[in-house]
Amino acid sequence: MTLKKKLAVSTLAVSMAAASVAGFPFSSKGLAEHFGVSTASAAAVSQADVKAKVEKIYAQLTEKERQALLAYEQEAGNLSAEKFEQIFQPVLSKLKLNNEDLATAHKAFTSVSSVVYDVYDKNYTAIKDIRYNLDNGALLKKIAAKADVSNLTAKDFTEFLFGDKGVEAELRAMISNKSATDLLNLIANASSTDDALNKLLDEAITKVLNHNTVEGGLTVSQVLYNLNITPGDIKLSLKNLKDTIPTAKPAMMALASAYVRAYINEPVTPDPGSPGGSTGGGGGGTVTTPVTNPTATPGIYDVSKLVTIVGDKATLKLVDADVLKAFDALVAANAGKTGLTLTLNLGTVNAATVEVPLSKAIIEAAKAKGIANIAITFNGLTVTIPVGQFSEAITLTTSTVADTTVTSLSSNKLTSSVYDFELTVGGVVTSTFKQPIIIKLPLKNTEGLDRELLSVAKVVYGALQYQGGVVDGDHITEPRDGFSSYAVLENKVSFKDVASVQAWAGRQISVVAAKGAIEGVGNGNFAPKSNVTRAEFSKMLIRALNLENNSAKQSFGDVSSTSWYAPYVAVAAEKGIITGRSAAQFDPNATITRAEMATMIARAVKSQKPEAATNVSSLSKFSDAGKIAASLKDGVAFAASNNLVIGNAGKFNPNNTATRAEAAVIIYRTINFK
Repeated sequence: MTLKKKLAVSTLAVSMAAASVAGFPFSSKGLAEHFGVSTASAAAVSQADVKAKVEKIYAQLTEKERQALLAYEQEAGNLSAEKFEQIFQPVLSKLKLNNEDLATAHKAFTSVSSVVYDVYDKNYTAIKDIRYNLDNGALLKKIAAKADVSNLTAKDFTEFLFGDKGVEAELRAMISNKSATDLLNLIANASSTDDALNKLLDEAITKVLNHNTVEGGLTVSQVLYNLNITPGDIKLSLKNLKDTIPTAKPAMMALASAYVRAYINEPVTPDPGSPGGSTGGGGGGTVTTPVTNPTATPGIYDVSKLVTIVGDKATLKLVDADVLKAFDALVAANAGKTGLTLTLNLGTVNAATVEVPLSKAIIEAAKAKGIANIAITFNGLTVTIPVGQFSEAITLTTSTVADTTVTSLSSNKLTSSVYDFELTVGGVVTSTFKQPIIIKLPLKNTEGLDRELLSVAKVVYGALQYQGGVVDGDHITEPRDGFSSYAVLENKVSFKDVASVQAWAGRQISVVAAKGAIEGVGNGNFAPKSNVTRAEFSKMLIRALNLENNSAKQSFGDVSSTSWYAPYVAVAAEKGIITGRSAAQFDPNATITRAEMATMIARAVKSQKPEAATNVSSLSKFSDAGKIAASLKDGVAFAASNNLVIGNAGKFNPNNTATRAEAAVIIYRTINFK
């Protein structure tokens, strides 16, 4: 798509207003130029070609957008002469038209406005009639005489707007360094970027007015210059138009949206008069539609040019075939490897809400090609989705919400933005996942804070639940089996009864409690020397290693599905981290020994890091190694090999009941295991 075509969308409103300021709308030739044909080559374009382009755009209008055009036509058509004069007073005051000429200008304005909707009905006759009436009337001749120019026609206004030295050409030159995505976003966000658009327009008109003194200058520029009509006068008239006719902006945005839908994904062709194109008027270079190369960097697909923003919402618009090419490039670069992840990099996205739809075709292709995950990253945030669990199209929606969502619930220091996540599967919002989705949140304002106490917090029924997370540089990573609002806080937790174990377990208790993996027993107490039950340690371990999964199932007869520990026992049993006393009995309230605790830790770590090694000789440093049950020796050996357990005075005391302080220490070491 040429840059001229893109600019035509935003130029539509400018053209309507600028032409109306002087009382002259588009000509039939100007319409052709408006849809991408230069002045010099317009005659060579058939009316059928022009109509085809127009109809393609108007065919994209939704019912709501069609109503926006109709509303504008009706409001502008009913505009009183008094309001018309108020809108364009900055220009009309310098034209000094008599009442008859003002009436003619007013009629021209309403005729131009009606054309916007007439074209929807495929009525092109009004365009020719307007040009004929203006060229054969007295108004243009009077203005020419006032400005001391030899002649003034509708064609001159076409040149002013669309010619080689016209407003559109200057706009093209001014934004030639902007990407296609930037331009489309500028159009889509016109409601919030009026100042930017007005600044561009003001500067372009100023440059065009400067053409009046050079050879081949524009007639309209000469007229405006001679009558002392400034860019400021035109800018103020445009503002008055929007303020007085509220339907003008929605109508412009309706046409802009339809234009984008009609042409945004079309192949690029050289613009006549640009390098590589045929000669002719119009000038300027080409601007391509958003182009991405899905195979440029295997594993990372830069899709920043495929992001469109409307209002405060950004949407990624993927092309299925290109994503499949990215899959193929990733697989080819990692022959024989499994668990591959394709990252969709959206870059910097200036919108509060970001929506990323993944079609069913993409999901099925990922599974067929052995792609385990699709990661979405933007603004430092990354969400990694295991796609094998889905069989329908999914949509990830991420919103940055007010800090007060979290700060109103806690006095702890907020160290990230607050994010709200939602996932739909087959169009239905899904609250839990069979495989956890990993969120990697960017940190901020952490200077002077205790980084070990940073924890991901989840908003649940007006309260915060701390979930833990692994801090890595300027990010914290946490797998989640359900979505809500999340943020990162420095979670300072203290207990009043830990003085007796402070020297060897105090710090560890604070950190593990901050991560939400271990809790106090009430009244500010931790009970560090109390025993740990099998159910309690299951929860500590699953929470600490971020292994929670509400879809996990267990079949122990003594574990009620409504018990607080049921989901943790289910995950631990499903992953083989803990076994029952028998196939049917878990014995949740029995205390756990140090050897059992070490074995559970070993199994959990191995499930996440199967490459971790065991040194059997590590047991020799314990004088009581012979007391370790045969079924637990491998687990204790692994834990000892990796310094997850240390012992005391040369002994491991494998059959002693583990205390809560000891559990906190071993959990702390596990969290920090690399």
